[in-house]
Amino acid sequence: MIAALPMYLAPDNGPAHDRLWAGIRDALRLRGVPAPDHLTHDISHAEGWARPDLVLSMICNLPYRAQFRGKVTLIGAADYGLPGTAPGYYRSVFIVRAEDPAQTLEQAAAYPLAFNEPLSNSGWGMPCAHAQTLGLALNPALRTGAHRESLRAVVEGRAGIAALDAITWINLQRCDPAARRARVIGQTHATPGMTFVTAAGRDPAPYFDAIAGAIAEMSAPDRSLLGLRGIIALPDAAYDTPLPPFPAGFAP
Repeated sequence: MIAALPMYLAPDNGPAHDRLWAGIRDALRLRGVPAPDHLTHDISHAEGWARPDLVLSMICNLPYRAQFRGKVTLIGAADYGLPGTAPGYYRSVFIVRAEDPAQTLEQAAAYPLAFNEPLSNSGWGMPCAHAQTLGLALNPALRTGAHRESLRAVVEGRAGIAALDAITWINLQRCDPAARRARVIGQTHATPGMTFVTAAGRDPAPYFDAIAGAIAEMSAPDRSLLGLRGIIALPDAAYDTPLPPFPAGFAP
Protein backbone atom coordinates (compact mmCIF):
# COMPACT_ATOMS: atom_id res chain seq x y z
CA MET A 1 0.00 0.00 0.00
CA ILE A 2 1.14 3.51 -0.74
CA ALA A 3 0.40 7.13 0.12
CA ALA A 4 1.73 10.19 -1.70
CA LEU A 5 1.17 13.93 -1.43
CA PRO A 6 3.06 15.02 -4.53
CA MET A 7 1.29 18.06 -5.90
CA TYR A 8 2.98 20.88 -3.97
CA LEU A 9 5.99 18.96 -2.72
CA ALA A 10 9.21 20.99 -2.83
CA PRO A 11 12.64 20.68 -1.22
CA ASP A 12 11.81 23.19 1.50
CA ASN A 13 8.44 21.70 2.50
CA GLY A 14 9.11 17.96 2.33
CA PRO A 15 9.47 17.53 6.10
CA ALA A 16 6.21 19.42 6.66
CA HIS A 17 4.43 17.07 4.24
CA ASP A 18 5.93 14.12 6.11
CA ARG A 19 4.63 15.47 9.42
CA LEU A 20 1.20 16.04 7.91
CA TRP A 21 1.16 12.47 6.66
CA ALA A 22 2.17 11.16 10.08
CA GLY A 23 -0.90 12.87 11.55
CA ILE A 24 -3.17 11.50 8.83
CA ARG A 25 -1.64 8.02 9.11
CA ASP A 26 -2.15 7.81 12.85
CA ALA A 27 -5.72 9.10 12.56
CA LEU A 28 -6.51 6.54 9.85
CA ARG A 29 -5.13 3.70 11.96
CA LEU A 30 -7.26 4.82 14.90
CA ARG A 31 -10.25 4.44 12.56
CA GLY A 32 -9.21 0.94 11.54
CA VAL A 33 -7.82 1.97 8.14
CA PRO A 34 -4.39 0.49 7.32
CA ALA A 35 -1.86 3.11 6.32
CA PRO A 36 1.85 2.94 5.38
CA ASP A 37 4.47 4.35 7.71
CA HIS A 38 5.87 6.80 5.18
CA LEU A 39 4.93 8.67 2.02
CA THR A 40 6.11 7.28 -1.30
CA HIS A 41 8.02 9.92 -3.28
CA ASP A 42 9.48 7.86 -6.14
CA ILE A 43 6.32 7.12 -8.13
CA SER A 44 4.68 9.03 -10.95
CA HIS A 45 1.39 10.78 -10.23
CA ALA A 46 -0.64 8.63 -12.63
CA GLU A 47 0.96 5.37 -11.48
CA GLY A 48 0.02 6.19 -7.89
CA TRP A 49 -3.56 7.10 -8.75
CA ALA A 50 -3.97 3.80 -10.62
CA ARG A 51 -2.76 1.59 -7.77
CA PRO A 52 -5.49 -0.59 -6.21
CA ASP A 53 -3.63 -0.32 -2.88
CA LEU A 54 -3.63 3.49 -2.91
CA VAL A 55 -4.35 4.77 0.59
CA LEU A 56 -4.09 8.48 -0.13
CA SER A 57 -2.99 10.90 -2.80
CA MET A 58 -3.97 14.24 -4.32
CA ILE A 59 -5.23 14.40 -7.88
CA CYS A 60 -5.43 17.32 -10.29
CA ASN A 61 -8.85 18.26 -11.60
CA LEU A 62 -8.13 17.55 -15.29
CA PRO A 63 -6.62 14.06 -15.06
CA TYR A 64 -9.46 13.16 -12.71
CA ARG A 65 -12.04 14.24 -15.29
CA ALA A 66 -10.14 12.84 -18.27
CA GLN A 67 -8.82 9.53 -16.98
CA PHE A 68 -9.61 8.63 -13.36
CA ARG A 69 -13.28 9.38 -12.78
CA GLY A 70 -14.78 6.19 -11.39
CA LYS A 71 -11.32 4.73 -10.83
CA VAL A 72 -10.58 6.52 -7.54
CA THR A 73 -12.70 7.63 -4.59
CA LEU A 74 -12.99 11.37 -4.04
CA ILE A 75 -12.45 12.36 -0.41
CA GLY A 76 -12.44 16.16 -0.50
CA ALA A 77 -10.73 19.16 -2.05
CA ALA A 78 -7.74 20.74 -0.34
CA ASP A 79 -8.39 24.31 0.77
CA TYR A 80 -5.44 26.69 0.59
CA GLY A 81 -7.38 29.82 1.45
CA LEU A 82 -6.73 31.63 -1.83
CA PRO A 83 -8.09 35.20 -1.57
CA GLY A 84 -11.28 35.78 -3.53
CA THR A 85 -11.68 32.06 -4.19
CA ALA A 86 -14.25 29.71 -2.68
CA PRO A 87 -12.90 27.15 -0.18
CA GLY A 88 -11.61 24.07 -1.97
CA TYR A 89 -11.18 25.92 -5.27
CA TYR A 90 -8.12 27.39 -6.96
CA ARG A 91 -7.04 29.41 -9.99
CA SER A 92 -4.13 29.84 -12.34
CA VAL A 93 -2.18 33.05 -12.80
CA PHE A 94 -0.81 34.22 -16.14
CA ILE A 95 2.80 35.39 -15.94
CA VAL A 96 5.12 37.27 -18.30
CA ARG A 97 8.63 38.62 -17.85
CA ALA A 98 8.81 41.52 -15.44
CA GLU A 99 9.88 43.91 -18.19
CA ASP A 100 7.28 42.77 -20.74
CA PRO A 101 4.96 45.60 -21.83
CA ALA A 102 1.80 43.44 -21.73
CA GLN A 103 -0.62 44.35 -18.95
CA THR A 104 -3.51 42.02 -19.76
CA LEU A 105 -4.07 38.54 -21.16
CA GLU A 106 -5.60 40.10 -24.26
CA GLN A 107 -2.25 41.72 -24.98
CA ALA A 108 -0.25 38.53 -24.41
CA ALA A 109 -2.52 35.68 -25.54
CA ALA A 110 -0.67 35.24 -28.84
CA TYR A 111 2.74 34.95 -27.11
CA PRO A 112 4.38 31.48 -27.22
CA LEU A 113 2.93 29.67 -24.18
CA ALA A 114 5.00 27.46 -21.91
CA PHE A 115 2.87 24.80 -20.20
CA ASN A 116 3.77 21.94 -17.91
CA GLU A 117 1.57 19.11 -19.23
CA PRO A 118 -1.40 18.71 -21.60
CA LEU A 119 -3.31 17.05 -18.73
CA SER A 120 -2.57 19.85 -16.25
CA ASN A 121 -5.69 21.70 -15.20
CA SER A 122 -3.73 24.72 -14.01
CA GLY A 123 -1.12 24.78 -16.77
CA TRP A 124 -3.46 24.15 -19.69
CA GLY A 125 -7.09 23.27 -18.88
CA MET A 126 -8.15 26.36 -16.93
CA PRO A 127 -6.08 28.79 -19.03
CA CYS A 128 -7.51 27.39 -22.25
CA ALA A 129 -11.10 27.59 -20.99
CA HIS A 130 -10.60 31.07 -19.57
CA ALA A 131 -9.11 32.37 -22.82
CA GLN A 132 -12.05 30.96 -24.73
CA THR A 133 -14.51 32.91 -22.56
CA LEU A 134 -12.65 36.06 -23.63
CA GLY A 135 -12.73 35.09 -27.29
CA LEU A 136 -9.00 34.42 -27.27
CA ALA A 137 -6.86 31.48 -28.37
CA LEU A 138 -3.63 30.61 -26.59
CA ASN A 139 -0.49 29.64 -28.49
CA PRO A 140 1.01 26.50 -26.86
CA ALA A 141 4.65 26.31 -27.91
CA LEU A 142 6.74 24.62 -25.21
CA ARG A 143 5.98 21.65 -22.97
CA THR A 144 8.15 21.97 -19.87
CA GLY A 145 7.07 19.17 -17.52
CA ALA A 146 6.72 21.38 -14.42
CA HIS A 147 5.39 24.80 -13.41
CA ARG A 148 8.84 25.76 -12.15
CA GLU A 149 10.27 25.03 -15.59
CA SER A 150 7.49 27.03 -17.26
CA LEU A 151 8.48 29.99 -15.08
CA ARG A 152 12.09 29.56 -16.14
CA ALA A 153 11.12 29.32 -19.81
CA VAL A 154 9.37 32.68 -19.55
CA VAL A 155 12.08 34.56 -17.67
CA GLU A 156 14.77 33.11 -19.95
CA GLY A 157 12.89 34.18 -23.06
CA ARG A 158 12.13 30.70 -24.41
CA ALA A 159 8.41 31.47 -24.05
CA GLY A 160 6.42 34.66 -23.67
CA ILE A 161 3.72 33.61 -21.23
CA ALA A 162 2.79 30.76 -18.90
CA ALA A 163 -0.09 29.86 -16.63
CA LEU A 164 0.89 28.62 -13.18
CA ASP A 165 -1.19 27.12 -10.40
CA ALA A 166 -1.75 30.09 -8.05
CA ILE A 167 -0.61 28.04 -5.05
CA THR A 168 2.54 26.96 -6.85
CA TRP A 169 3.15 30.61 -7.76
CA ILE A 170 2.95 31.56 -4.07
CA ASN A 171 5.45 28.81 -3.26
CA LEU A 172 7.80 29.82 -6.07
CA GLN A 173 7.79 33.40 -4.87
CA ARG A 174 9.04 32.10 -1.53
CA CYS A 175 11.75 29.76 -2.76
CA ASP A 176 12.74 30.47 -6.37
CA PRO A 177 14.62 33.69 -7.29
CA ALA A 178 13.34 33.36 -10.86
CA ALA A 179 9.91 34.43 -9.63
CA ARG A 180 11.26 37.94 -9.05
CA ARG A 181 11.84 38.21 -12.80
CA ALA A 182 8.18 37.58 -13.66
CA ARG A 183 4.88 39.28 -12.92
CA VAL A 184 1.20 38.39 -13.05
CA ILE A 185 -1.04 39.92 -15.73
CA GLY A 186 -4.26 38.05 -14.99
CA GLN A 187 -5.88 34.98 -13.52
CA THR A 188 -8.33 32.32 -14.60
CA HIS A 189 -11.76 31.48 -13.28
CA ALA A 190 -11.80 29.05 -10.34
CA THR A 191 -12.34 25.28 -10.40
CA PRO A 192 -12.08 22.57 -7.71
CA GLY A 193 -8.49 22.41 -6.53
CA MET A 194 -6.20 19.52 -5.72
CA THR A 195 -8.40 16.77 -4.38
CA PHE A 196 -7.59 14.05 -1.88
CA VAL A 197 -8.40 10.58 -3.25
CA THR A 198 -8.12 6.96 -2.24
CA ALA A 199 -8.61 3.75 -4.20
CA ALA A 200 -11.95 3.05 -5.81
CA GLY A 201 -14.76 1.47 -3.81
CA ARG A 202 -13.80 2.82 -0.39
CA ASP A 203 -15.86 4.80 2.10
CA PRO A 204 -14.43 8.33 2.03
CA ALA A 205 -15.75 9.29 5.49
CA PRO A 206 -12.90 7.99 7.70
CA TYR A 207 -10.34 9.46 5.30
CA PHE A 208 -12.05 12.86 5.34
CA ASP A 209 -12.17 12.91 9.13
CA ALA A 210 -8.54 11.81 9.47
CA ILE A 211 -7.32 14.48 7.03
CA ALA A 212 -9.42 17.23 8.61
CA GLY A 213 -8.12 16.36 12.05
CA ALA A 214 -4.49 16.20 10.96
CA ILE A 215 -4.73 19.58 9.20
CA ALA A 216 -6.32 21.14 12.28
CA GLU A 217 -3.45 19.83 14.43
CA MET A 218 -0.60 21.09 12.23
CA SER A 219 1.90 23.36 13.89
CA ALA A 220 1.76 27.05 13.04
CA PRO A 221 5.07 26.92 11.08
CA ASP A 222 3.90 23.92 9.02
CA ARG A 223 0.53 25.54 8.39
CA SER A 224 2.27 28.70 7.18
CA LEU A 225 4.71 26.79 4.98
CA LEU A 226 2.15 24.49 3.34
CA GLY A 227 -0.66 27.05 3.23
CA LEU A 228 -3.16 24.24 3.80
CA ARG A 229 -6.26 25.38 5.66
CA GLY A 230 -8.64 22.43 5.49
CA ILE A 231 -10.47 19.88 3.38
CA ILE A 232 -13.79 20.65 1.70
CA ALA A 233 -16.40 18.10 0.67
CA LEU A 234 -17.44 18.93 -2.90
CA PRO A 235 -20.04 17.00 -4.89
CA ASP A 236 -18.77 15.02 -7.85
CA ALA A 237 -20.88 17.32 -10.03
CA ALA A 238 -18.49 20.16 -9.16
CA TYR A 239 -16.05 18.50 -11.55
CA ASP A 240 -18.54 18.50 -14.45
CA THR A 241 -16.76 20.84 -16.82
CA PRO A 242 -15.91 20.10 -20.46
CA LEU A 243 -12.51 18.68 -21.27
CA PRO A 244 -10.24 21.11 -23.11
CA PRO A 245 -8.75 20.29 -26.49
CA PHE A 246 -5.19 19.07 -26.23
CA PRO A 247 -2.59 21.69 -27.15
CA ALA A 248 -2.07 21.59 -30.91
CA GLY A 249 0.95 19.48 -31.75
CA PHE A 250 1.32 17.94 -28.30
CA ALA A 251 0.12 14.47 -27.31
CA PRO A 252 -1.38 13.91 -23.83
